[in-house]
Amino acid sequence: MKPGVRALGVAESTRGETSTLAGVVVRASRTVDGLSFSTCTVGGTDATDAIVEVYDRLDREDVRYVLVAGIALAWYNVVDLRRLATELDRPVLSVTFEASDGLADDIGAAFDDEAERAERVETYRRQPGRDPTTVNGETVYVRTVGMDPDAARDVVRAFTPEGGRPEPLRVARFAARAGDALRRGR
Repeated sequence: MKPGVRALGVAESTRGETSTLAGVVVRASRTVDGLSFSTCTVGGTDATDAIVEVYDRLDREDVRYVLVAGIALAWYNVVDLRRLATELDRPVLSVTFEASDGLADDIGAAFDDEAERAERVETYRRQPGRDPTTVNGETVYVRTVGMDPDAARDVVRAFTPEGGRPEPLRVARFAARAGDALRRGR
């Protein structure tokens, strides 16, 4: 991959009723090239909109890929990867770091209200399945919209210089934690 190719990594930090989302633009050469923040509601349904806001605030047409750390942010605030890829007109990759049988049962158990439960489970089930991908000897799990799984594996590997966490997501996680601490006065 050419060193100037850019990916937006989005990660979150949750404390209290609001989660801080950080978006970090990183070049394949590992250079950080932009930063943006937004928030979403813990237990809400606004994570997808918050990621769109992060992208829009950056106003960066040169971002080629969007990587999201997970699919159920902020206590099952499920990201609609398909809608995100359509609205941003970019391939979207959700990367998770643990093996799982899925979240549908956990989401169902977390909400007493039938409508809240059904909305989240339906959004979750509409998303593509996870493909295990080996990166630097570690396994990550990638959901992909807008590109084929082999190309997605290449993107994840190209943006992961060491360990198993792609650099855009690693830096976004640090930024989200710092932004969250600032918002809370710590």
